[in-house]
Amino acid sequence: MKPTLLVLAAGMGSRYGGLKQMDGLGPHGETIIDYSIHDAVEAGFGKVVYIVRESFKEQMEAAVKEKYAGVKTVDGQPLEFVFVTQELDKIPAPFTVPEERVKPWGTAHAVLMAAEVIREPFLVINGDDFYGKESFRIAADWCRAHENTTGQYCIVGFELENTLSENGSVSRGICSYDGEGRLQDVTEHLEIAREQDGKVYGNNSVSGQVHVQLDAKALCSMNMWGFTPDYFTKSAEIFKGFLQEHIGQPKKEYYIPYAVDVIVKSGEGSCEVLSTPSRWFGVTFKEDRPAVVAKFAELVEKGIYPSPLY
Repeated sequence: MKPTLLVLAAGMGSRYGGLKQMDGLGPHGETIIDYSIHDAVEAGFGKVVYIVRESFKEQMEAAVKEKYAGVKTVDGQPLEFVFVTQELDKIPAPFTVPEERVKPWGTAHAVLMAAEVIREPFLVINGDDFYGKESFRIAADWCRAHENTTGQYCIVGFELENTLSENGSVSRGICSYDGEGRLQDVTEHLEIAREQDGKVYGNNSVSGQVHVQLDAKALCSMNMWGFTPDYFTKSAEIFKGFLQEHIGQPKKEYYIPYAVDVIVKSGEGSCEVLSTPSRWFGVTFKEDRPAVVAKFAELVEKGIYPSPLY
């Protein structure tokens, strides 16, 4: 069994100022998604599903068809690609999109768009985040081990200090889990940054505490989730409840942590917290771009990636 990689690539990058998914950051114009797919294929993934917007689906498909034409899976088969779209009107009856709604419905809604094309354990990632080879190996092993299970999910947690930006504070969901490594909660912290004393501080969005010291080794969510396909059915039902309660709130979004939290607290499933030693990086801000370009150049120089990648 080869698991599937689900890439969330429908966001337009409002803070970044452009379509990050198509931005060439590697030495030969490679995108962050290119590196993620390279690592996923090495780890044993066999199919890639892109969640995109209709407005740039054609552009993305053409780029992928050209770039990955010769890419093979670990057993020598052609790597399969599927494109599905996330749009505001893709919601269940009897709900209709309010006129004032402009924002997408969120990451958990985006994942639901792939329900008809995924039948195996799968890994969800952001298209504009670099996760590192080890993270994909850990996730692939989990997916293969859960081929015939239901109601068991996972999140690949990154150490908080391995996710910070040098160009501004960030928001992170910090995981809390029990003694068996089962997720209990994901608590959002805002304005996280390492300060002059070398310690990491942030604001707790739940308690309202401001400028509290955070554990630099705490595991946080970078939206790297592993699911068995029964998740789609559970999440679809939760989405109906979400719409019932929030349809009139134009900025409210249905996020993956919300869906997982409902499943876990209802007892219908559990979520294992996996720890990765990898260092995350991405282009949250335009100012992040030069550093990311330099990091990819360094990884190539060390021989971790070939250049060109494909």
